[in-house]
Amino acid sequence: QVQLVESGGGLVQAGDALGLSCVASGGTFSNYAMGWFRQAPGKEREFVAVSSYSGRATGYADSVKGRFTISRDNAKNTVYLQMNSLKPEDTAVYYCAAAGTIGELTGPDGVRYWGKGTLVTVSS
Repeated sequence: QVQLVESGGGLVQAGDALGLSCVASGGTFSNYAMGWFRQAPGKEREFVAVSSYSGRATGYADSVKGRFTISRDNAKNTVYLQMNSLKPEDTAVYYCAAAGTIGELTGPDGVRYWGKGTLVTVSS
């Protein structure tokens, strides 16, 4: 059983940057593709970004491409999400996710493990 714990959320202004971290425990981190999802109030949970086991392959939702960067440090069992040029529409609870393959992380149904989430609020 893999446990995922996110940190780094908070209240920022539009245009600011914020970095999220997710530490994994209870499994072999490098065996999992890792990703980030988000859920805004009243909306469904949606894919944000994904990283392969090594971090060499990444993917992003169109809404965050060019502004967000996912990375991972397998030695620290940690995946990161650097968010730049934040917009009010980025306001959501951000969830860390793990799955066996990068393809499984393109939607919430394929996620094997979820973190509890961290709230990001972007004011205009």
